[in-house]
Amino acid sequence: MKILFALILSMLTATPAFASAVAQGHDLTGSVMGVFALVLFICAYVLVIMEEKLHLRKSKPVLLAAGIIWVLVALSYRSLDPMHAHDAIKHNLIEYAELLLFLLAAMTYINALEERNVFQALRSWLVSRGFSLRVIFWITGLLAFLISPIADNLTTALLMGAVVMAVGGSNQKFVVMACINVVVGANAGGAFSPFGDITTLMVWQKGMVDFAEFFALFLPSLVNWLVPAIIMNFMISREKPLATDDIVKMKFGAKRIILAFLATIVTAVSFHNFLNLPPAAGMMLGLGYLGFISYYIKKKDSAAVVVSAPIYIDDEEHHPGFDLFRHIARAEWDTLLFFYGVIMCVGGLGQFGYLAMASHAMYSELGAFNANVLVGVLSAIVDNIPVMFAVLTMNPQMSHGDWLLVTFTAGVGGSMLSIGSAAGVALMGSARGVYTFGRHLKYSPLIALGYAAGIAVHMFVNGSLFSIYR
Repeated sequence: MKILFALILSMLTATPAFASAVAQGHDLTGSVMGVFALVLFICAYVLVIMEEKLHLRKSKPVLLAAGIIWVLVALSYRSLDPMHAHDAIKHNLIEYAELLLFLLAAMTYINALEERNVFQALRSWLVSRGFSLRVIFWITGLLAFLISPIADNLTTALLMGAVVMAVGGSNQKFVVMACINVVVGANAGGAFSPFGDITTLMVWQKGMVDFAEFFALFLPSLVNWLVPAIIMNFMISREKPLATDDIVKMKFGAKRIILAFLATIVTAVSFHNFLNLPPAAGMMLGLGYLGFISYYIKKKDSAAVVVSAPIYIDDEEHHPGFDLFRHIARAEWDTLLFFYGVIMCVGGLGQFGYLAMASHAMYSELGAFNANVLVGVLSAIVDNIPVMFAVLTMNPQMSHGDWLLVTFTAGVGGSMLSIGSAAGVALMGSARGVYTFGRHLKYSPLIALGYAAGIAVHMFVNGSLFSIYR
């Protein structure tokens, strides 16, 4: 029972902070303040899980809990080491700052591409082709797999989900299976790229896996998506829905922004690989690229307004022209603040010694392979972000093949339940009442089969990496 408790706790209590209380010789897991901090975080996380029912933004409970937990840490160490809490929280803040700046730049680019109708143009092209339902099933799944390594799994799932719902209409069976295919494809595609998911980004930034090494997970990820997709393929009819004539064209500057986004990715990778600088610094340089392009687009848009009728260029915000700072403001701040709350909450819990206990229970008692497979299963229940934070924080002694394995399992394991990944949760919201937890659960055995097949492929094609230690 103690091992099970520690195992579950490790999935909930994690942060990139590596200075733990146990490392300093202080095990405070049984102290009154340590237990209170743990209970406080669990209560906050329950509120996060109930976000849809309570309509309480997920960042609010963890922000409140984070502040209180660090007060408890400071009070607990006041007589042991007065500066310990100060040094530990600074380490957490640096880790969060890198994640924040990286994601802020990426989100700004995605918002800019959306405003320039890049995603809408792709969606309208697919809907207007007159493909059969089975072909749409494969096209949306394949695009989800190929786009998510660049645009992240959440954005990709929303884009492909919109295509599925536009084509499927009242055919609920098709919409459900196609949405599942999109979720599995987006999560699988995100697993072999640092830009595809928050968990892979954390692994890359920590230097556990180099940029080029992520592509060793391409075949396992492909198999993970293909196995359930091939089985579901035979359950979908060849019916051809009516094609639409609605054509959406990209706005001026869209192609320039696409090229700048690709250049930003190259810059971030180069900063990390060649200059030994944080990838976030490269992403912020890329945001500078977008800043100059936005100035050029805004000048062109303003000139178009003068020449033609005085219309609004940005209908959504009712402001003329392309404004970079408006796209920065439209970033998912609730999500960004949620990451802060989680990192700081579990960073505080780490100071009480819970992660050392969890690390022993998982990687010493179960072994690296079993623990890493279990990480993927638990990431379907608990969000995969704290799961990966836990593993990185515990920093167990593992082979390179095992680090790739846990990167893979944490990335694709969430597909087994609709609540296990940001892609699934987002599609439940956009296809409300059609794509549900229960309907996804009916196909979970197929997804689990793909999960097992992906692990088997990784063990086969990357078996030599299990003898290499970083």
